[in-house]
Amino acid sequence: MNITSFKPKAAADANQRIEAIVAAAGDIVLGKTGVLRLAVTCLLAGGHLLLEDLPGVGKTTLAHALARLLGLSYQRLQCTSDLLPADVLGVSVYDRNTSEFRFHAGPVFTQALLADEINRATPRAQSALLEAMEEHQVTVEGHAMPLPEPFFVIATQNPADQVGTYPLPESQLDRFLMKLSLGYPGRDAERDLLQGRDRRALLADLQPVCSADELRDLQRQVDSVHVAEPLIDYLQNLLTRSREMPGLAHGLSPRAGLALLRAARAWALAHGRGHVLPEDLKAVLPSVAGHRLMARDAGQASSTLVDQLMRTVPVP
Repeated sequence: MNITSFKPKAAADANQRIEAIVAAAGDIVLGKTGVLRLAVTCLLAGGHLLLEDLPGVGKTTLAHALARLLGLSYQRLQCTSDLLPADVLGVSVYDRNTSEFRFHAGPVFTQALLADEINRATPRAQSALLEAMEEHQVTVEGHAMPLPEPFFVIATQNPADQVGTYPLPESQLDRFLMKLSLGYPGRDAERDLLQGRDRRALLADLQPVCSADELRDLQRQVDSVHVAEPLIDYLQNLLTRSREMPGLAHGLSPRAGLALLRAARAWALAHGRGHVLPEDLKAVLPSVAGHRLMARDAGQASSTLVDQLMRTVPVP
C-alpha cells in the first residue's frame, strides 16, 4: 500500500475518537493513562488482553469500563477451581415440553468476556477458551458455533505466588496480544480515588464513546496503516535476536512477530498517523513480547529481557 493512500483526515478522526475513549476510561481508572492507551490499542488491534496484578488495583473495573465505552455486550466469568468447560461454553438441557434438547449458551457468547482471575481455574477450564480466542468460535457437542463480532477476552490474573493459582500454559499466554499491569496509583490519583464517588456507581453512569460497528471500522483502518520495508527489517532483526539470546529458553515465534506488527499499526493509528515508526514498535514491544519471552533463569524478569533485546538491535 502506498503511504499516501491513507487519508490524513481518517487518521486524525481515529486519533480523536481513541483519545476520547482513553480520556473517559481515565475518569474511572485514575492516573494510568499510559496503561489505558495500551489497553485500547490492544482492542483496536483485535487482540485479547491479560491484566496481571494484585487484587484491588482496578483490573476488573478497567475491563468493565472498556466494554461499556466501546458499546460491547459484556459478560463476566468468575474463574474458580471447580469451574467446568460447560460453565464457559454452555450446555444442552432436555426440554420435556418439546421433547428436545435446547442449548443454553454460556458467558463466552458475548462481545467482551471478562475472565476474572483466570489463573484460579484449572487447566481443563482454561482450555475451554483456547478455540474461542483463536477461531472466534466454539465447538459444542460436535457443532461449531460462531461467536459475536467483535469478540475479546479481557482476562485478569493474580501474581503466580498467590495462593490457589494455576499458571497459564504458554499456548494460552500466546493467545493474548498484550499483558499489562496497572500497579498502585500515584499519591494524587489515590487521594482523588478516596475522596471521589464509588467506581461502581461511575461505571453505571458510563456512556459508550463509540459503537461496536465504529470499533470494527477502526480495526479495518489498522489494516491500512503503512509499514515500510526498513520497519519489517527491524522487526525481523528483533525476532532473530530473541532466538539467539543465551538467557532465553526460546525466542519469539512468527505469530509473535505478526502480533507486534499489528499492535504497532494500531499504536500508530491511535496517535493519528497512517504509517508506523520505529518508536511505535518499541512502545508496544514490552506488553506484546514480555509474556512470550521465557528466561532460562526463572528469577529473571521479562522486562529485563525486553530491555536487553531492544538495546542489542539497532533502530533503522
